[in-house]
Amino acid sequence: MKVIGIDPGLANTGVAIICGNENQTSDYAFGTIRTSKEKTLASRLHHIYCEIQKIIKKEHPDLMVIEDIFSLEKYPNSGITLGKVCGVLLLSGHLNGIPTIEIAVREAKQVLTGNGSATKSQVEKAVRHLLNRPTPIRPSHAADALSLAFIGLYRYSHEKRIKSQLNG
Repeated sequence: MKVIGIDPGLANTGVAIICGNENQTSDYAFGTIRTSKEKTLASRLHHIYCEIQKIIKKEHPDLMVIEDIFSLEKYPNSGITLGKVCGVLLLSGHLNGIPTIEIAVREAKQVLTGNGSATKSQVEKAVRHLLNRPTPIRPSHAADALSLAFIGLYRYSHEKRIKSQLNG
């Protein structure tokens, strides 16, 4: 199974691909889609959309897992902007026929670290441990995307295997 995990953000969208099943990871890749503050919102959203489309066309993932929208009380407009980014990502998955799920950030942290209030550093270390990777995963948005892809792989590869056995 191949899962794409996405940590949405207007300036930096973390993207990761993990291949494997609920017991083993066979391959992975990660990166970040960056946009410039100098560009208009529409231009930045278009750039994110085009880059995700390229990744999807190249990788053909079985599942897309996106971090759900959240908003800090101190910065309510950031939640609105994040919603626009998520909308572009959800549309991209839909147009490509990819099942897409959203996972709350606290849930992702809880699953990966056992603590829904874990720091970015704790999440990165948990992901690095799962990958048996000695070097840090940078930037942090990519580590967050990997964590989402892992959750998709663990939760849904078993279901995919059962469905293929029933249909095969």
